[in-house]
Amino acid sequence: MQNSPQTTPSNVDVAELEKFSESAAHWWDPEGDFKPLHAINPLRLQWIQQQTGPLHNQTILDVGCGGGILSEAMAREGGHVTGIDLAPESLTVARLHGLESGITVDYQEISAEALATQKSAHYDIITCMEMLEHVPDPAAIIQACATLVKPRGHVLFSTLNRNPKSFLFAILGAEYFLNLVPRGTHSYHRFIQPSELAGASRDSGLTVTAVTGLNYNPLTKTYKLSQDTSVNYLLATQKL
Repeated sequence: MQNSPQTTPSNVDVAELEKFSESAAHWWDPEGDFKPLHAINPLRLQWIQQQTGPLHNQTILDVGCGGGILSEAMAREGGHVTGIDLAPESLTVARLHGLESGITVDYQEISAEALATQKSAHYDIITCMEMLEHVPDPAAIIQACATLVKPRGHVLFSTLNRNPKSFLFAILGAEYFLNLVPRGTHSYHRFIQPSELAGASRDSGLTVTAVTGLNYNPLTKTYKLSQDTSVNYLLATQKL
């Protein structure tokens, strides 16, 4: 797994944090900067439930929750959800939206690594979606998730593959030609191949149980789950 040569003590890229903070006001605009997340959220929720079973009464941690799009969806299914992020502006938006929607999520400004020192083996389900490719040391996040999850619990990741096709589709296509996300959203060198993510998961004591692709059709402007993991993909693990 390729990591940035410089890792801050709290595993934060300040430029990445500022980038998401500047866009925080747009988290819940379905036509704004985070439009793709709104579009894929039903698919993500469906896939999570396929891997874990019903979310009702499950203790769930959403790592890198941002404005709470996935956190709220899982809480709406009856999960007891905690969302963590290090961008205070995003958390403010998440809390305000929760007041409007009436969906209860416990949002906290804390890193996964710091929480792991407090809540070892605490959560039934942990999600870490579209987050690993934005931190200097993704392996540290994976290890923290493995510490935080209960035995037999599930840790679910999604990220971007690293290959010429993903550069073409996720950066040139999504950021420059289709304008699906703001330019500069992703850095290709931080993309993670499925074999790397699976290896880091195993090194942390997690067993890989499923890998699924998430594909975008620019003609129909729709997303679907598939076996094609060449660009976006989701990886399910369990602490056996």
